[in-house]
Amino acid sequence: MTRTKLSRRAVLRGAGTIAIGLPWLEAMGDPPHAHAGQRPPAHRFVTVYTPGGTVYDNWRPAGGETDFELSPILAPLSGVRDHLLILDGLALHSAVGEQHQAGIVAWLTGTKQSSSYGDYASGPSVDQVIASHLARREFRRKTSLQMAMRWATGKSYGKLHPINAANYEDDASANPIPPRIDPVEIWNNLFGSIDPGADTAAQQRIRRKKSILDYLEGRYRTLAARLGREDRHKLEQHLDKIREIEADLDSLPTDACTPPELVDTSDYDPHTGLNSNADGSNVDESTDAAIPKVGRLMMDMLVMALACDITNVASFQWSDTEAKHTFPWLDLFEHHHYYQHDGGFRPNECTRICRWYSEQHAYLLEQMASTDMGGHSLLDESVVFFGSELSEPPTHNKRNMPFLLAGHGGGLRAGRFLRYNNESHNKLLVSLCHLFGDHRPEFGDLAYSDGPLDGLT
Repeated sequence: MTRTKLSRRAVLRGAGTIAIGLPWLEAMGDPPHAHAGQRPPAHRFVTVYTPGGTVYDNWRPAGGETDFELSPILAPLSGVRDHLLILDGLALHSAVGEQHQAGIVAWLTGTKQSSSYGDYASGPSVDQVIASHLARREFRRKTSLQMAMRWATGKSYGKLHPINAANYEDDASANPIPPRIDPVEIWNNLFGSIDPGADTAAQQRIRRKKSILDYLEGRYRTLAARLGREDRHKLEQHLDKIREIEADLDSLPTDACTPPELVDTSDYDPHTGLNSNADGSNVDESTDAAIPKVGRLMMDMLVMALACDITNVASFQWSDTEAKHTFPWLDLFEHHHYYQHDGGFRPNECTRICRWYSEQHAYLLEQMASTDMGGHSLLDESVVFFGSELSEPPTHNKRNMPFLLAGHGGGLRAGRFLRYNNESHNKLLVSLCHLFGDHRPEFGDLAYSDGPLDGLT
């Protein structure tokens, strides 16, 4: 009998773009080598930007890889410590250009600020590359979601500018992507079409997945008839796993997708940046006072956009690199840039601001960790990347960047503090792609990229 020969990439296809992979079979030839421990790839990616770096001595933890002690700035994250991977010693070597602009340009793209691209990035941002990669696996209503608070302050005057752009399209043009800034418009766009009386999105997904599995069982049996005894046995075992998945779908919770409450944001003007001035002296007291309330709404919407399968990739900016807004709830009535540079470096005030941002990071991670996706949390299948455009405000230094990762997607080993010796952060961008199953060897400007970063998994 002539043996059937199968590709190692063989799949069984259902309707449309649905495809389910096969186990390795003898008909595929030699067994493939294990790749990255064959961990399942991460499923969701979140980036969070905070401006102006940090107060390094108050940010850096003490201790070893697993017995570290959180610093004063990171102390609010103690409740999610086991979900954190703290990275010390990475440098934004690719941040070449204007001090703040080059930093935010390079943060997610790993490219220099380029006059040929209007002083923007000359390549795509890692979030968009990952979004494109995930879109080839499964459809989402939005390939990615970009949101921002108190954005385009100071000399960008409410407009897109290299000083406030973090996300860049995954194509040859690498155009900057402006974030959405109106919380009501975002809520209506994401959740306004959800009918509380109708089937939830989760219920619809479960029915569709069960239908696909039923269809593919017949395709498995057709293939089995063409294979040898050992391969038929392996295929039957694989089919048993598919049946287990279908049985598990009956017990999945269907309330993970719950639109967040749309709080009153009438005191917050998302377009107040249009009235800004270069020195930050034009203060919008009402909008600034509403930042904590609106910021929490933004994070709730981000979490539910992921849980509702509206998107797999989301980015959130707490401001732009100038951050010329005040913090009245902290009794800080000058803008952030004043405490960093304009009024002379004020480490105590900057520490208070950075610690407050850590409190917000903790809230986001707690919400993701408490969102049940059916036997595991939203954070379990995600990777979250917290970053900034520089390290220390008084010097604009971009060594020892205050980077945090969180989650467990792709086999990310959290609950650790890793130290590096001035390694290029482009290596981190390569490794982020690897966590999602995109095993490219470089990312961004090749002058600063020479493989992945060790130690994440």
